[in-house]
Formats: sequence, structure tokens, C-alpha cells
Amino acid sequence: MNEMIMPKHIAVILDGNRRWAQENGLKPWEGHKHGSEKFDKFLDWCLELNIPQISAYVLSTENLKRPRREVLEILRLLKKQLDKFETEKASLLDKYEVKVNFCGDMRKLPPDLVRVMKRIMKRTEKYSKRVLNLLIAYGGRFELTEVFKKLVDAAMKSGKIQITQKTIEENLLVSGDVDLIIRTGGMNRLSNLLPWQATYAEIYVTPTLWPDFSRRELIKAIKWFNDMKRNFGK
Repeated sequence: MNEMIMPKHIAVILDGNRRWAQENGLKPWEGHKHGSEKFDKFLDWCLELNIPQISAYVLSTENLKRPRREVLEILRLLKKQLDKFETEKASLLDKYEVKVNFCGDMRKLPPDLVRVMKRIMKRTEKYSKRVLNLLIAYGGRFELTEVFKKLVDAAMKSGKIQITQKTIEENLLVSGDVDLIIRTGGMNRLSNLLPWQATYAEIYVTPTLWPDFSRRELIKAIKWFNDMKRNFGK
């Protein structure tokens, strides 16, 4: 453990909740409930391992197109989870000095959920040791579209066009390159996750469905990352 180099930024695609529910004879949202409980543990493991930045792909823009009942149940679970962040998890965020960011199209979410998000971000904005990005109603194409809108607006106001790699990165919802992407559920695709930030990320895919993901599997992914030769295209 002490010999391993920890990724500075891990992104995780929490896939397999619905398949897990189906395998266990449960409703889809019951799989999401178990997945939510697993995320609590995953966050604990990452903080214990001193991983500086975590990005969790919780709910994509495409997920919002699922059957209405399932979407409503997911949003209800999210609200319950974020309420825990304000109460039960508050001390954990304070202990590890975790700054929480919510990234996505907040216009697509219920107002009461957005209010909780804003309170959590306000409460943790003073921290800088750890960063937790929760990607909710998020899509990589949405993020880049919003970036270019901002840059065009700025250009129109200033009368000067200045679009560079630096200006793009300054306007991204999630800052910093991703080192390691962990995808559960066995699918070998990014699913619109952080296209700019994941340019040179190592992608670890496990067939394990998210509710069954374990600390041992996280360590296995990090060990795999340590074995990779990263040359960044050079």
C-alpha cells in the first residue's frame, strides 16, 4: 500500500445498478439505492487513501430520459443522499477538508435538490485539500458547449476573440486532468464523461456491478494504474 502512487484525480462511472437489481429480483430504483449506499463507502475509501480529487458520474443527461418513475426515484435518492452530506457526512467533509462541487445542467433538476447542492458547495468552498466533483445531470458535450458559449459571450463583450487551451480549461466545470477512470459493469466506453479532462486518463474496466464494488477492487485498480507506463503521447 505505501509503495503505491496514488492517482491525483480518479473519476468513477457508477454503472450496473439496474442490472444488479434485475439479477436480484428487485425494481431498478432499488439497485440505485444499493448503489448510493456503496458510494458512501467508496468516498470513505478514497479519503482514507488520500486521493486529492474524485469525480463521480452520478447521473448523466441521458439518464434523465429513462422511464419517469425510475428518474423520480433516482432524484429522490439523490436528495436523501445530499441530506446526509449536510448532516451525517458533514464531519467527514470537515475532517478531510473536502470541497464539494456539483457539475451539470442544474436547470434539469428539482429546485429543492439544487438548493441543497448550493448549501453544500457554500459550506465547503473554504476547503482545498480534497475535491469531490459530483456529476449530476452532466454530459461532456453539455460541458464543452457551455464553455464555448461563455467564451463567445466574453469575445462579444470585449470585441476580441481569444480561445486558447488555457481559456477553455479555466471555464470547465471540472478542473484538472483525470489520471484514472474506473468503470464498473464491464462496458468499455466513456459514456460522455469528461472528454477534455480524460484525454490521457488510464481506463480500468471491471465486470463487477457497482453495488458489488469493494475496497479490494479499488486497490486492484490503483495497483493496475501503477503498472501502466504513462507517456502522454510522447
